[in-house]
Amino acid sequence: MKVLVVGSGGREHALAWKLSQSKRVEKVYCAPGNAGTALVAENVDIKADDAEMLNDGLARFARGNRVDLTVVGPEAPLVAGIVERFERDGLSVFGPSRRAAELEGSKAFTKHLMRRHGIPSADYQVFEDFEKARAYIEDRGAPIVVKADGLAAGKGVMVSSTVEEAVEGAKRILVEREFGEAGATLIVEECLRGEEASILALTDGETIAPFEPVQDHKPVFDGDKGPNTGGMGAYSPAPVVTGEVMDRVVKEILVPTVHAMKKEDRPFKGVLYA
Repeated sequence: MKVLVVGSGGREHALAWKLSQSKRVEKVYCAPGNAGTALVAENVDIKADDAEMLNDGLARFARGNRVDLTVVGPEAPLVAGIVERFERDGLSVFGPSRRAAELEGSKAFTKHLMRRHGIPSADYQVFEDFEKARAYIEDRGAPIVVKADGLAAGKGVMVSSTVEEAVEGAKRILVEREFGEAGATLIVEECLRGEEASILALTDGETIAPFEPVQDHKPVFDGDKGPNTGGMGAYSPAPVVTGEVMDRVVKEILVPTVHAMKKEDRPFKGVLYA
């Protein structure tokens, strides 16, 4: 079979590398790919002015090259509706629909969903007005977290140790629009202390199959210092996630989230991230 991997990061390199090892796969394409994917796949440079035009170009390529399966890595094409675009042409694609991808595309949507369905999460408030956000931050005190609502390549979260840092972060997001439209809405969130770990799970919208836990290190400098990045490195399994913790994450977060999305007529199919 022929497989198309959409994306250009380390994640897509890993996907293309593993897919190329399958005896069932005769050809792997990666669009646009990178220097790493070029070692295990054929990079395809499909240019477009916006996400929807890119999705059209990818669909045309997949149809013209008789691609059997497309695996979408980044969130942006999913939020722009690549799954619906491919399915309209009868093409097989792995990933959530546009409505389901809002779980990743909007932090405010996700926080509201978790609150509605009683899924554990840090306390928060959502703002579109900077002065209201400032007043809330000053009232709550620090440490506190400010987040751009939309997709910001992993850089839109600022863990602030002082009120001044948090207010400056809110200003960068809401007033200066450092992250563009992704920062039209701001989430101010309770700061939870402790080691962070990630658990990803495959889901068909009904059941889940969790992967081994991962610890991802986002701050740019050693010692977890500096601003967040899209990721400075990760390893798995993560010993910090014991069997007991893993069971709690599955039972209290992953399974309820799948059920919540189904109840809200947004069935999530793809890789769920916690």
